Amino acid sequence: MKLTKAQYEEVVQFLAQVPPTRQSLRKLKEKFPSQSQSTLLSIFSQEYQKLIKRTHAKHHTPEATEAYYQRYLKGVIKNAASPVLLELANEVDFAPSLMARIVLERFLQEQDGSVPSKTLINSLLRDPSQIPDGVLAKQVYQCIVNDYCYGPLVDCIKHAIGYEHEVLLQEMLLERNISFLAEDQLRAKGYDKTPDFILEVPIV
Repeated sequence: MKLTKAQYEEVVQFLAQVPPTRQSLRKLKEKFPSQSQSTLLSIFSQEYQKLIKRTHAKHHTPEATEAYYQRYLKGVIKNAASPVLLELANEVDFAPSLMARIVLERFLQEQDGSVPSKTLINSLLRDPSQIPDGVLAKQVYQCIVNDYCYGPLVDCIKHAIGYEHEVLLQEMLLERNISFLAEDQLRAKGYDKTPDFILEVPIV
């Protein structure tokens, strides 16, 4: 079903009233059953990312970082099995994976006495089992698998979808005997910008 501007605005207004969680996605589908899940997920992701960009700075102040870390510590002391980080992220309307990054960075800083490198943090987020604290590892994992817009899992899915479309496009070009240069060929020729494909002969 084609989405009208009025319907789009209605979806956006609904999203503004609910937290960006898995449960809200279910409610969104129930509220707008005539719209496809992919359409609703696309709008959800777009609005969610707008929210994160607007509020990103306030979550990264030294005061906020310390407050989140202390709340995490108190939460896991009280109940280590509870999804403390995920619930904290939902409470403050922040992406779970980004909340996990904040707390992980603060944890590593406390452990090593210095600011950890982005390479190390990214590596631990991709494989939480390597985090030198079992409780935090589970908390980070919960955040990653419950984040629809950010984090290594989402990045992996986006990469897979992008590659799938690239393969489909290449097959279409080959089927139609359209001459083209692929990205690796463009890179070998020294192109600064390398789109997936460039047609060798323009189609008019």
